[in-house]
Amino acid sequence: MNARHLLIASSLTLLSQLACASEDPTQPGNRWVEVSGSGVHRFSSAIVHSVTETEVGFVQRSTETVELSGDLEGRILYHPVSVFDFAAGTLVNTGHQVFSGQVLGMGPVLLHDDEFRFDVNLGTGETFGRVFLENRLNGPDIRCHLEIVGVGAMDEQGDALVDYTGSCRVRQLMPARERIR
Repeated sequence: MNARHLLIASSLTLLSQLACASEDPTQPGNRWVEVSGSGVHRFSSAIVHSVTETEVGFVQRSTETVELSGDLEGRILYHPVSVFDFAAGTLVNTGHQVFSGQVLGMGPVLLHDDEFRFDVNLGTGETFGRVFLENRLNGPDIRCHLEIVGVGAMDEQGDALVDYTGSCRVRQLMPARERIR
């Protein structure tokens, strides 16, 4: 192998090691912060795009919004695929959502999630969901993992009230002059 190939191979190895190190939560600048707050799922402004009947219920595709307050302040534009199973008394939501707002006072940020899942008991309205705001579209380098819990409470408009807890990874890069030291 000539010197040029050796230099290229060494550079690629170094770059891959730096890329792996940059995602390590123990590295300086990466920190996970506990978060909590509440939300209002705005059923009253939902746009239903399609409804397909099934043997035990139906599948609905819609556009909905969720307003968050607390450590996450902003809105979620939510495109759920909602599977209603009346025989089991359940609703399962999956699909895509984008959060727009601030996290821990930083932002604005746009974060996408295509891995969330919400399970709803249709009899009681109890809700449990997991949200993975992992795909940063714009703004500070932040990722959030949340658990959402609802007990069936509604506001005057019939919109669902929920609480969230979880953690957000905030990656704060040091200014270039501090990294050189």
